[in-house]
Amino acid sequence: MDRAEIEALIARVALKDRAAFELLYDRVSAKLFGVCLRVLNKRAAAEDAMQDTFVKIWKNADRYQANGLSPMTWLITIARNTSIDRLRARRQGHQDVDTPGLELVAPGPSPEQYAVAAGEAAKLSGCLDSLEADRGAAIRGAYLDGQSYADLAERFNVPLNTMRTWLRRGLIALRECMSL
Repeated sequence: MDRAEIEALIARVALKDRAAFELLYDRVSAKLFGVCLRVLNKRAAAEDAMQDTFVKIWKNADRYQANGLSPMTWLITIARNTSIDRLRARRQGHQDVDTPGLELVAPGPSPEQYAVAAGEAAKLSGCLDSLEADRGAAIRGAYLDGQSYADLAERFNVPLNTMRTWLRRGLIALRECMSL
């Protein structure tokens, strides 16, 4: 998805176009979820932050200004700030920003969950390291750091479609490596 398409969808969302909102969600939710998950480190918390992020996007789309910067930067900033707000609230002893003090689950993973997650993380890191260095760095940039394909293409000095191909093939290689 290119910058112009995202900007057009945000403009339509500013007009409260539900179809545009659904399309925007379909196009950017995976990347924004990655940002939320990276900040919060808990899937449930990241899902809640994602919901809050899209509520903020719906309410504030009319504030977006196409000023030459990537619209993904604006969206990622909303997701990141929402996640950081939730993280701060959690650190202050509140599970949820809107309902302080509500504890529905025990904090942190169980020892078994921690062991499984650590094993999966080590395996994923090994699989990423097995890729060509630039491919692995591009995947980390896109899916762990929230960088746009265009930013990565510029960083690695390759055409945008080449970057998309690198990422697609890299993800296929990761899936195969992780399934071993």
